[in-house]
Amino acid sequence: MTTRPRAGNGLVYGCMGLGGSWQPEPYGPVDVDAAEAAVAAALDSGITTFDHADIYRHGKAEAVFGEVLARSPGLRERLTLQTKCGIRLPDGDRPGHYDLRGASVVRRVEESLTRLRTDVVDVLLLHRPDPLADPDDVAEALTSLHRQGLVRRFGVSNMSGPQIAHLQASLPFPLEVNQLEMSLHHRDWLESGVVVNTAEAAGNGFPHGTLEHCRAHGVALQAWGSLAQGRYTGRPVTPEDRQTAALVRRLAQDKGTTPETVLLWWLQRHPAAVVPVVGSTRPERIRACRDAALGAPRLDHQEWYDLWLAARGAPLP
Repeated sequence: MTTRPRAGNGLVYGCMGLGGSWQPEPYGPVDVDAAEAAVAAALDSGITTFDHADIYRHGKAEAVFGEVLARSPGLRERLTLQTKCGIRLPDGDRPGHYDLRGASVVRRVEESLTRLRTDVVDVLLLHRPDPLADPDDVAEALTSLHRQGLVRRFGVSNMSGPQIAHLQASLPFPLEVNQLEMSLHHRDWLESGVVVNTAEAAGNGFPHGTLEHCRAHGVALQAWGSLAQGRYTGRPVTPEDRQTAALVRRLAQDKGTTPETVLLWWLQRHPAAVVPVVGSTRPERIRACRDAALGAPRLDHQEWYDLWLAARGAPLP
């Protein structure tokens, strides 16, 4: 990962699907084998950054990944490990909530390091904004983690430009990543900039100016949900989905690649240099993204707009 990425700079593998079920029951050898197969498929496809969160599968995603690392000495040095903290899952009568108190952040990172069986996290993201977070308290915790060599770089997830700027003002090092939901289906990040001064603007909740802030300050944009949960590659829901899926297939055939790659190219083609996060656990689908991991997006201006308008199902303002 670089502070100022360029278009076509690869993919991130999202590990949320690893570790078995979302129930707190223990994982087993089958789950470790499945994680190992997914990691191998990602590496075969040129993906070397792996994204975690302490809550994924109640910590089991990190734990099985740690087992995969333990099985393959030397593998850790080939990877960039990224994890997130700040969300607390429901527990008994206690509802889920957010927690970016400094002491909690430090504790969660230490727990992640234990599960991942590593002594350092390359990138730590703050998972969700916590309205009660004190930026100075957060900064003290992150600075301590950095000084101790437990975390190398930092970023955020699901935050707006002003939220990033507010936190950055308390930090001595840059926030390098913002991870947002972005796909051909989930387009509010894109359309907020073109529906200004139209009736559509009222229905767009994306914090306007966030992309511009990230681009201006060298914050890499990572796109979770980048394949739109299969909406255009086998699981259409609406007539617009079916029309878009047909266009995706045609473009893939014309360019000698896969539909998954076309969807990722659409994100990568944006000048914000979006880095898609691929979260499938199926090795064949991970490998279907190989062309997007290893090369620049091969979509021209008109093809990019054709995909956008097909998915939108309506003319631009």
